[in-house]
Amino acid sequence: MKKDRYMYPAIFDYADDGITITFPDLPGCISCADNDAEGMRMAKDALCLWLLGAEDFHDEIPEPTPLKDIVTEPNQRSVLIDVNLALHREAYRKQSVKKTLTIPMWLNEAASDEGINFSQALQDALVDKIRAAQ
Repeated sequence: MKKDRYMYPAIFDYADDGITITFPDLPGCISCADNDAEGMRMAKDALCLWLLGAEDFHDEIPEPTPLKDIVTEPNQRSVLIDVNLALHREAYRKQSVKKTLTIPMWLNEAASDEGINFSQALQDALVDKIRAAQ
């Protein structure tokens, strides 16, 4: 079941060239930043995108490790990052995706002469096909 709010521990790893941010519970959820303020923003973005991706692919979302159980090294700090996916799901789903397609030249010319918006026409046709299939 989808939840709206999630809170996960992140590890901020400080080095001379910036901060690397990882989430021990979420494989591949990594970001970086130049300072703490940017790190918090980047951590939220990374967490949000990881969770939205997991939802899209119906992947299991693991339970977060309690902050007290996170072990860090001297140059690291653990930080709790929380996100509200309800604020991001709709915008994420409405993002445009670029597609390349091939049509006959005569159709391209005729549609252009009529001032047809190719993107809108394709979207309308796909919606009609999906509705007809349901």
